[in-house]
Amino acid sequence: MNRLARPALAALLILAPAPASHGEVLISKSYQYFSIGGRTAMELDEELARRGPSTSNTNTRHPGATQMTFKGTVNYKSTEGGRCRIDSADISLHTKLILPRWRNRKGASPDLVTIWDVLSRDIKRHEERHAEIARQYARKLEKGLMDLPPLKECSAMEAAANKLSDKILDRHDRAQARFDRAEAASFSRRMARMLRFRSESQDTP
Repeated sequence: MNRLARPALAALLILAPAPASHGEVLISKSYQYFSIGGRTAMELDEELARRGPSTSNTNTRHPGATQMTFKGTVNYKSTEGGRCRIDSADISLHTKLILPRWRNRKGASPDLVTIWDVLSRDIKRHEERHAEIARQYARKLEKGLMDLPPLKECSAMEAAANKLSDKILDRHDRAQARFDRAEAASFSRRMARMLRFRSESQDTP
């Protein structure tokens, strides 16, 4: 699950000659945890469904989430030929991963601990992948903006930058949705494979 804050591209017009500059992508990440109880596999599932973060549009709860915030500042420069180009595009992305923390691990049965370890690692891997997809599109946004050709007026350049931003972030949304669909389709197979691997590893002397 992910929530996306689209960037409002702040505009700065540079009229004086300036050395050629480049865009920059500033990326940061943080973690937030929510506590769950439960002493059986069914109770763990119920706790995740009851306490997990919810989506902003459906209120459906999930075992984990990634919140994404894109921001951007675009600098425009008038060229000697009277045209306008993008001088720099500074894009920032912050991702916050929201993950579960099980408070009843101590004293739980070894089998339940194994199930939780496998499940919690899969949740974290899933959300880390959401964050990576966002990072890829933040870089695509910066590159796309810097590659825009000059236009006659900076107002037209700004409109082109905003149009491109919407286009790339729409593609980002679709990529995130495709990933969720693929993960949902393979969840049972993935969990069975990881549980089997962990069981075999524990049985190895």
